[in-house]
Amino acid sequence: MRKFWQKEVRYAMSNRMREDSHEYLEINLFTPSPYEKSGAAWPIRLGHNRAKPNYHIGPRTSPYYYLIFVLDGAGTFQQNGQAYRLGKNDMFCLFPQVIHEYYTDPEAPLRKIFIAFDGKGAPRLLERIGLSQRHPHAAGMLTPEAVGLMWDFLDSVRGGGDSDLGRLVFFHQIFDRLSAIAADAAMDDTLNISWLQQGYEYMEIHYAEGITVEKVSAHVGVDRTHFTKQFRRTYGLTPIAFLQELKMREAQLLLTQTACTLSEIAHSVGYPDLFSFSKAFKKRLGTAPTQYRLQAQHELIREGN
Repeated sequence: MRKFWQKEVRYAMSNRMREDSHEYLEINLFTPSPYEKSGAAWPIRLGHNRAKPNYHIGPRTSPYYYLIFVLDGAGTFQQNGQAYRLGKNDMFCLFPQVIHEYYTDPEAPLRKIFIAFDGKGAPRLLERIGLSQRHPHAAGMLTPEAVGLMWDFLDSVRGGGDSDLGRLVFFHQIFDRLSAIAADAAMDDTLNISWLQQGYEYMEIHYAEGITVEKVSAHVGVDRTHFTKQFRRTYGLTPIAFLQELKMREAQLLLTQTACTLSEIAHSVGYPDLFSFSKAFKKRLGTAPTQYRLQAQHELIREGN
């Protein structure tokens, strides 16, 4: 216990923390390797902060998942129309493209340590620790050991240990510890509906095989309407929207990281022809697949200059 407290004090006094109008902040940015991106999830940012009394973030959205641990202080977190009171040893998650807002109690400024990450397996990883878009906050879940792993990760990065394998080791150790805490606290009572998890996993594996919501609900043995209602309540989107999201994520990766033709990509993500794929892609992302690929290529060229 003492060594974790000592680390917190050392970091709080660190001259690596920069000051701005509403906080003191240290942040480390990672560039994910191709190996990291081939996995389910990977870290992008790691840092900690000490809020000033006027600390207030948002309303805004994030492009990544942000898992935030409250080390001390008090405040309020709002997301998906819900408000949560923040206190010591709470954890909460900012979900990508979802409007959020959080701020400190001026009388008890927040101190936080956080990790940002991405990857198509990120929602499932968060479920392992009892968090989802519908349940983005968990009160009093942190232990000194879990927080200690975050400080160890920061120590490693500051000591030059910034390899992709090293990052993944720390990243998964943190979630492994948190998942054990969540299981001990029985946090997943509403998420542990076996047939709902089976449906989620079935779609995650077979989304490119032309499956329908009717087929998924039949696979898990429940009525389609009931499946859709419970899925949306738990995961924050409909099964149809989830299938579409899975297809579009994979299509974006294939467009930017492979030389596959558009027809090959269309068939790879479960569309019968190029026309239906292009129509769905443009409706979802606001641009045609060809234009999306060209924009990504131009971006890479700019970054290389």
